[in-house]
Amino acid sequence: MNWKWWKITCIIFLLLTFTAGFLIRVPIIGNLHQSIRNFFFHVPMWFGQIGLLTLSLGYSIAYLRTQNLKYDLYASEYAKTGIIFGVLGLLTGAIWAKYSWGEFWSNDPKQMAAAIAVLIYCAYIVLRGSLTDIDKRARVASVYNIFAYFIYIPLIMILPRLVQSLHPGGMEGAQGGGNPAMGGGSLDATMRLIFWPAVFGWILLGIWISSLKIRIEILKHKNIING
Repeated sequence: MNWKWWKITCIIFLLLTFTAGFLIRVPIIGNLHQSIRNFFFHVPMWFGQIGLLTLSLGYSIAYLRTQNLKYDLYASEYAKTGIIFGVLGLLTGAIWAKYSWGEFWSNDPKQMAAAIAVLIYCAYIVLRGSLTDIDKRARVASVYNIFAYFIYIPLIMILPRLVQSLHPGGMEGAQGGGNPAMGGGSLDATMRLIFWPAVFGWILLGIWISSLKIRIEILKHKNIING
């Protein structure tokens, strides 16, 4: 991606997120009050992580099909940036939980699942670092990456919805024990207007960061890739 338009779009979307996200009038939903503004940061970061890890998955599959080491580097860097977004998602979620539920960590199923998902991808990085043979590392890491992705998606999107949870969309939240779901009629039109640019802004920022790291890694391994 050498076009500048998507970088300009990223900057505009994130500026909109950080300014309007703190200035617009927000609805009072349950016990969230003004902490609902974290919705423009916490949730889009998880969307960003999903997007980055999906790209990482695609490049791992591309490597296994072509044996081109460049694709393995792409997969690795997108996964690393995805881990950063996951950690930021956990931190912003913990801050939000403190104001909404009274403590940073309540062992909520979705909190636990998100933490496990991040650890699974941390293990991917450790696995890569433990293998010295470049070709073997690329093959093993690519296979692991595929399995990790299809464990990750159920962990953060399916399993937490099947058990009682304080998070929106969980069984307990749907019955009134936790926060109401932030969908349907819970979000007003203004919040939706900010939320979706925030999602795409964080995704584009993740791609931007990854692309810079990829260029550095390609320069480091130029001889191997060209060879």
